[in-house]
Amino acid sequence: MRIYDGAPRQNYQEVLRSIGAHLDRSGMREVLLVEVTDGFILQGLKPDMDESKWSEAPVHIAKESLSFLDEEIAGFMEDALARRGTTGPDGEPPAAGFYEHALRVLGSYIDQQKPLDIFLLEQEHSFVLRLLMPNRGGSRHVLAEFTRDDIEAMIANGPSLRGEAAAEPHPAG
Repeated sequence: MRIYDGAPRQNYQEVLRSIGAHLDRSGMREVLLVEVTDGFILQGLKPDMDESKWSEAPVHIAKESLSFLDEEIAGFMEDALARRGTTGPDGEPPAAGFYEHALRVLGSYIDQQKPLDIFLLEQEHSFVLRLLMPNRGGSRHVLAEFTRDDIEAMIANGPSLRGEAAAEPHPAG
C-alpha cells in the first residue's frame, strides 16, 4: 500500500477495519476486495432501496463496484479513528458491525504474513484470501480460507490478543 511507503509495516488491520466500517454503513455484502497499485477495488452486492420501482419485493440487490485510492482510504482511517473516540446519544461508543470486526481480524492475520498485496473474497461471512508472498524465487500466491466459525472465533479472541477484557462473541448477522 502506497500510504505506508517508508513506514515500518503495512497496517492492513487498520486499513481493512476502516473499509469494513464503510461496508457496514453502506449495507454492501458478498464482497470482493482487490489491492491495486494506488488503492483497492471493491465489488459487492448492495441493497437498492429505490421505492419508485414496481416490484413485489421492496428491496432490490444490485452489484456495485468502487475504487478507493490511497488518499480516500487514509480519510476512512481518520474517520474511523475519530468515530471510535466518540459516544452516541446513549453515552456508549458506536457499535462496530460485522465487516469492521471481521476485516480487522483478517487484517491482523495479513499483517503477520507480510504479503506484497492481497485479494479477498467473502460470501456468507466466510472468506478466502489470496496473498502475494515474496520468496527467494520472486513471488507466489498463497491461499487462506476462513469459515464463518473461524471469523467469529477470531473476533471473540481479539480483545485478549490486545490485552483487553474479553468480549462476548460478535453475532454474525
